[in-house]
Amino acid sequence: MRAKFWGTRGSIATPGPGTVHFGGNTSCVEVTTNAGDIFMFDCGTGARALGASLVAGEKKPIKATILLSHTHWDHIQGFPFFAPLFMPGNEITVCGPQGSGRSLHDVLAGQMEFNYFPVELNALPAKIIFRELAEGTHEFGTARVVAQYLNHPTTTLGYRIEADDSTAIYLCDHEPFSGIFWHEQPSPGDADSIIHEGDRRHARFMASAGLVIHDAQYTPEEFPARKNWGHSTYEYAVGLAVAAGVRHLALTHHDPTHDDAFVQGIEQRARAFAREVGPSLEVVCAYEGLELTVAAQGVSRGVQREAPAAQAAAETASASGRPHRILVVDDSDDLRDLAKAALMQDGHIVMEAVTGEAALLIADSWKPDLILLDLLMPGLGGLEVLKLLRSKPATALTPILVLTGMDDEENTRQGFDLGATDYLTKPFSVPHLAARVRASLTRTEAERS
Repeated sequence: MRAKFWGTRGSIATPGPGTVHFGGNTSCVEVTTNAGDIFMFDCGTGARALGASLVAGEKKPIKATILLSHTHWDHIQGFPFFAPLFMPGNEITVCGPQGSGRSLHDVLAGQMEFNYFPVELNALPAKIIFRELAEGTHEFGTARVVAQYLNHPTTTLGYRIEADDSTAIYLCDHEPFSGIFWHEQPSPGDADSIIHEGDRRHARFMASAGLVIHDAQYTPEEFPARKNWGHSTYEYAVGLAVAAGVRHLALTHHDPTHDDAFVQGIEQRARAFAREVGPSLEVVCAYEGLELTVAAQGVSRGVQREAPAAQAAAETASASGRPHRILVVDDSDDLRDLAKAALMQDGHIVMEAVTGEAALLIADSWKPDLILLDLLMPGLGGLEVLKLLRSKPATALTPILVLTGMDDEENTRQGFDLGATDYLTKPFSVPHLAARVRASLTRTEAERS
């Protein structure tokens, strides 16, 4: 496979003299298999130049698959300017995450209404196929695409393309699940050092890939003030890549306030950290025009052979055919009201409990599909409630998201040891909560199907 970067900027396009090297176009990466299958990771403003290149090439008609991580504006801005859409005979398959509230067609048609653009989506002459993907494995031509939910304020997918006996992974717009990443500094192949199960799952998804393209929008110093915005640091990306046995890491989604000199500084810091924790990991900050060949032994700079594909849940819709029942357990009236409003907006049925004792009674009689459980409550605490819920057959497998204001290692470890499905640290945003709930419900249903 061959990967080429056409857009590496996050949030908003930033052309100008300060971004000449790393580029000012928003996210777009081209991946081409040896058989000629064309994939696009996201469709930011970089898609305009990619489209022009495809039209100028010899291959006609053009058949391509766009894998949208999500539909935030900087990831779809280039779609109306993607030239192959304006040519009859071309076939473009547009994929994105299932369960975002509006269909892909409606979202993309919305930005092409006459108020914003002179040509409507339905007037484009190319054949456009829309395909909404759940977490799991999907076949596209000679390639296998594995999708997994990321941690972002809206439903977002990461993609793992397996073809030509090699693997390229795209993980853009993802935030660490926990503010504390690992028990001690990561070491090669040591996923057990990662604290949060969500981060361990993220590392397993990367396992032994030839190339991982990962969000690294913020420095470690910037991240605390931007928590819940849905992005990572170079330190997190490097550490998890080392733990996953990755050999080549391309950092992308550069912040619009970071000029070339600043991004170059991030690259130097990331490489220094990689030398400290995983000397075999090669790190680069992606720039427009960067091309990497992902061969059977990894990228062209030399990478070991990939492990077998990650196991993924089968694609599924809601198995129950009814609204999900969610129990919110917290002694704070404000937090319960916030969570209830967010969950009911997504069509869920919500019950509330103020104490751990009440939560156990409701769980026994109501049998919720998911439980949001506060860690610190008067009387029976969240960890005790979690232990009791896991001891009961009716709730032994129910997804339980623990809510805590304490982002500390000991409680995180205890929660996962007792069977927590996920951890969400207060304060969190409504979209963040909704996205994490959707991911937990969908993953649980897929595992049971």
